[in-house]
Amino acid sequence: MTSYRPLHDGWALTGGDVDSVAAVVPGCVHTDLLAAGLIDDPYLDENEKKLAWIGRTDWVYETVFQHTRGDGRADLVCAGLDTVATVILNGVELGRTANMHRGYRFDAREVLRDGENQLRVRFDSAYSYAEAQQERLGDRPNAYPEPFNFIRKMACNFGWDWGPTLVTAGIWQPIGLHSWSVARLAEVRPQVAVADGVGTVDVRVRLERETAGPVTLAATVAGRRMQIQTEEDEAVLSLTVDDPQLWWPRGYGNQPRYDLDVTLAGPDAAPLDTWHRKIGFRSVRVDTTPDSEGSAFTLLVNETPVFVRGVNWIPDDVFANRVTRERLAARFTQAIDANVNYLRIWGGGRYESEDFYDLADELGLMVGQDFLFACAAYPEEEPFATELAAEARENVVRLSSHPSLMMWTGNNENIWGHEDWGWKDSLGDKSWGAGFYFDVLPRIVAEEDPSRPYWPGSPYSGRNDKHPNDPAYGTTHIWDVWNTDDYLKYREYRPRFVAEFGYQAPPVYATLRRAISDEPLTHDSPGMQAHQKAIGGDGKLQRGLDAHLPAPRDFDDWHFLTQLNQARALSVGIEHFRSLRPVCMGAIMWQLNDCWPVTSWAAVDGDGRKKPLWYALRRSYAPRLLTVQPRDGVPHLVAVNDSAEDWPLSATVSRRTVAGVVEAEVAIGATVGPGAAITLPLPAEVGAAGDAAHEFLVAEAEEHRAWWFFAEDKDIAWPPAKFDATFEAIGDDARVRITAHNILRDLTLHPDRLDPSTEVDESGVTLLPGEQATFMIRGGAGLEPTALTTRPVLRCVNDLS
Repeated sequence: MTSYRPLHDGWALTGGDVDSVAAVVPGCVHTDLLAAGLIDDPYLDENEKKLAWIGRTDWVYETVFQHTRGDGRADLVCAGLDTVATVILNGVELGRTANMHRGYRFDAREVLRDGENQLRVRFDSAYSYAEAQQERLGDRPNAYPEPFNFIRKMACNFGWDWGPTLVTAGIWQPIGLHSWSVARLAEVRPQVAVADGVGTVDVRVRLERETAGPVTLAATVAGRRMQIQTEEDEAVLSLTVDDPQLWWPRGYGNQPRYDLDVTLAGPDAAPLDTWHRKIGFRSVRVDTTPDSEGSAFTLLVNETPVFVRGVNWIPDDVFANRVTRERLAARFTQAIDANVNYLRIWGGGRYESEDFYDLADELGLMVGQDFLFACAAYPEEEPFATELAAEARENVVRLSSHPSLMMWTGNNENIWGHEDWGWKDSLGDKSWGAGFYFDVLPRIVAEEDPSRPYWPGSPYSGRNDKHPNDPAYGTTHIWDVWNTDDYLKYREYRPRFVAEFGYQAPPVYATLRRAISDEPLTHDSPGMQAHQKAIGGDGKLQRGLDAHLPAPRDFDDWHFLTQLNQARALSVGIEHFRSLRPVCMGAIMWQLNDCWPVTSWAAVDGDGRKKPLWYALRRSYAPRLLTVQPRDGVPHLVAVNDSAEDWPLSATVSRRTVAGVVEAEVAIGATVGPGAAITLPLPAEVGAAGDAAHEFLVAEAEEHRAWWFFAEDKDIAWPPAKFDATFEAIGDDARVRITAHNILRDLTLHPDRLDPSTEVDESGVTLLPGEQATFMIRGGAGLEPTALTTRPVLRCVNDLS
């Protein structure tokens, strides 16, 4: 019978001026040096700049272990080495690696000794390798002045416009000895399909053999079993399940999964190997039917159109070994609580873990996985051609059993970059990745995972005769809003599927203060600048403030207003895109999470705290949405219903003054069908302002509310905030009630300023005179009530009028 022994103990790390420190495996050099006290935390202040030497140093991991030789094979299995490694056992080189994104297996039986064995893994500098390939193959354009496109390694290790430059090395995935005899299950790939109420599972098995002869394979699922005897190295076991329960995305149904077990037995029926996964029965395809507006891009799960309410996902930590299942579960809970149903795994990071996909399967979160190419031209010559094919095949096979995985995408922004970013002139006749995106990758997906769609890039129009980022075709990225224009420009787009759009803001105050010790803290103090990676980022934030909000008087104002502006920007985009259903069938905002404390586009900051944007997502991504949208310059009421039941809409729309006077009011009724959006014109007495700087609209239907302001906050004379506040401790938590005496615009509580461990349940609430808002503060029982209900903890736009 097969057995696996982890080799995770007793490791030491040496390199450069570091003689020897204890190493954690799985892990990386940076976290080992940090644990040994040899470096400062790279996430704090300007420490990142001091640590560039680590990525340019060669490192050696070494351990000693005891072993008793057996009769069969003994393989050293390295699930992930980062990146350019030489594996040496008892002085004998077993092999070399140059790809972080795949595993390696080495036959070690002739090298292993009875008793003590010495294992060394030497890591050459990723910079040295990448720069040598760059010199050999000729430079290729990329988005940043780092050679990340010349090495099969997590690209964002080399820095990004939200991430630090911390080029890692180490044994980042499990490593161990696998002992087996006769044969083993080298690969098990279930192809799951469902049609006409019948589920089929074709279990494709590849064997590695030590000896020839017949072996017995068996597969079991849902009480069905198939067994065959074979002398071949490949086999298919086909099982049928009548009327299986279907796996559905969250909000569309349940997520039943079935245990699939595969066993391998020898000629004497002795067990040799086993394999187990949970699978789900569901179908998925993308409808790209041409129409009068271009061509659709609609995801259908079990033949049901699904509007994608998505977020982009980046690595949750620069140091992947620190991302535990518990941490992933916390992020997934944050996504679900924000009414997100789709995670797009961005192509500059990694193929995500089994824990990631298992949680997505369990929770009904759909996932799109980019192949790992981002914002650069990539060489297609060796060794990259062979490495990419092996990497892609391994990960497609590994992830193919997960029902949450909806789609494979060839790259992030590389086809767009080739078209628009001046690459053609600098490339000449050099390769840039097209052969991967249009030939190698679709062929591998078709061979290994034919149940899922493949799309060559994000963005990509799907047609050679259309610009790759044409919003009327395929998927689009909208970045002119952040880079050059105002966020109201989102409303000028009529896209089919938006795979990226976003707006920046700093992290939560407690996160800033943990990471940055500047005194005084200002938006351009040294630590803040070290944690702002976007080119011209602060200027773009200021441009957004100037267009919409009163001028900040100090850092506290700046922090509040930039976070508020981020929340508003994404709400404008999301609600507009959702109002276009069924023309637009997906919005994936950039981004859910951060990998460190930084000013970025994230809704959840690098310490896992929710920014005001997160609360805005929860409202704008609600299954039922009431929103006011301009149509030909006139406000209309739009109701969006992503649920499976009719929505009998009974709404009241009123035009009011900032002093609280109701100028006009109408009742509007309609039935919004399942998966529909309807646009309702407003009567002129409501929809047209008598005095734009002093009036607004509010629409209400049950718990749903939508606002429309005829002028920007900077041009509105908001009254000074007047309210009553009460505080009540409830166990460890606190309840704060705010009763408005006049309109309070975007009332926000920041209890983390008093206690970093606290979290509030709501943010950005606008109250009419006489209305009350209740804020629950987790862990807030010990907070001082007066401090909690005054500036800078309690804020609203009225503060700045």
